[in-house]
Amino acid sequence: MATVFLSTLTPKFYVALTGTSSLISGLILIFEWWYFRKYGTSFIEQVSLNHLSPWIGGGDAATTDNNAVTTNNNNQQAVPECKVWRNPLNLFRGSEYSRLTKTTQKEPLTYYDMNLSAQDHQTFFTCEADSSKPEYQIMQTAWRERNPEVRIKAAKNALEVNPECVCAYILLAEEECTSILDAEKMLRTGLKYADISYRKSQALQHQSTMLELLHRRDTNALIYIKRRLAMCARKLGKMKEAIKMFRDLTKEVPAILNALNLHENLLEALLEVGAYADAQAVLAKYDDISLPKSATICYTAALLKARAVADKFSPDVASKRGLTAAEMAAVEAIHRAVEFNPHVPKYLLETKPLILPPEHILKRGDSEAIAYAFFHLPHWKRVEGALNLLHCTWEGTFRMIPYPLEKGHLFYPYPTCTECADRELLPAFHEVSVYPKKELPFFIVFTAGLCSFTALLALLTHQYPEPMGHLAKTLVGWWYVPIQYVLDKLEAVLPSNLLHHLSRI
Repeated sequence: MATVFLSTLTPKFYVALTGTSSLISGLILIFEWWYFRKYGTSFIEQVSLNHLSPWIGGGDAATTDNNAVTTNNNNQQAVPECKVWRNPLNLFRGSEYSRLTKTTQKEPLTYYDMNLSAQDHQTFFTCEADSSKPEYQIMQTAWRERNPEVRIKAAKNALEVNPECVCAYILLAEEECTSILDAEKMLRTGLKYADISYRKSQALQHQSTMLELLHRRDTNALIYIKRRLAMCARKLGKMKEAIKMFRDLTKEVPAILNALNLHENLLEALLEVGAYADAQAVLAKYDDISLPKSATICYTAALLKARAVADKFSPDVASKRGLTAAEMAAVEAIHRAVEFNPHVPKYLLETKPLILPPEHILKRGDSEAIAYAFFHLPHWKRVEGALNLLHCTWEGTFRMIPYPLEKGHLFYPYPTCTECADRELLPAFHEVSVYPKKELPFFIVFTAGLCSFTALLALLTHQYPEPMGHLAKTLVGWWYVPIQYVLDKLEAVLPSNLLHHLSRI
């Protein structure tokens, strides 16, 4: 019967069969590729692991889920989550970011990034005690507006209600002023009123909870304005003034505000003037295990150690005589920095184009690498041989951490969530750096091969129908031989009436 059936099949059937198979496998390939690009995993593997494996293995799905939740909770306790931090060196929107928009018609900031900034401003510069004040209600709305013109107009309205509204001066300095000089003037006006408010609330902070919240808000506003004034001084070349202001801020700021990372501003200013000994002293204070590391700390430590040996370093000489103790310390510092953030060297070596840094960064992510390299690339260029040493040694880090997502060398395993967060923080025209490079899932490769093979079969069958039909019949005949052999053996072992009943079923 099988032989009769195969002999009745025409070449058109084989063309239709292989063409349909190629079409279906092609659609599966397209869907798998889209799912992998969006979610970073294979849809078929995801379904197999989450739904089919517990069912086939006989395990209870609920138990499996509970175990997975427990494991995830343990991992979250052991490994820090992907937290977004405020960029300590973020630029001014009106005088810096907007220049790129006007020149290239590209938006350097994403809505997600600006929304995080709006939330920060509402948290830092307003409190429950301001609910009855109309100027602060206006500013609450202003921070949430997407249109910069509407935000600026709202800030001016708040100043008309109360000329001493500190929040309004901050917003205007950030977004309306088109030069750093104008922003500095606006901030100095805001500083005058912020200092007055701070002194008033400081005397009354212990009288009630509301007054304590008011004092905290005034403290935040005062520190923010002083910091931005120090950054203006740094941008205008007034380095002594900027360094003094940053030093004073690191002493004045309460411990609760360490998340502002003011020491990173100070480090950058010290490197700009070549005060390497002072920068080393700052590192000795903040490069501690208990504090969250950053690319600025790790790469500045590497730069300072590379500075001692980089001018005389030669890879050919080092390969013959070996590394000296100082060279080994510099290489280890570079490996440590690269393990913390592997995206930075490509920007420092200028093999990947830089963009304006975002207002928020993800530690160990591409956004942090951009923010670091944007400000610190000149410092590496200034140290003779430092970039050459980095170029010769940075890739050696990856030999020490062959499985960075599972186990690190000096730090926690590299987090898996950096790519998604960086895509939210960085503009669409930037190609996000991904580490480690993801390998294509098996099912994408399999469906690609299946699609190509069936498409080739369809083409050959269409071009050469008679030979391909004969080949198909021959192959099916070969596949049928072992099946016929098994059936003959069963017929010899089992009663004939049983096979008859089974055939009827």
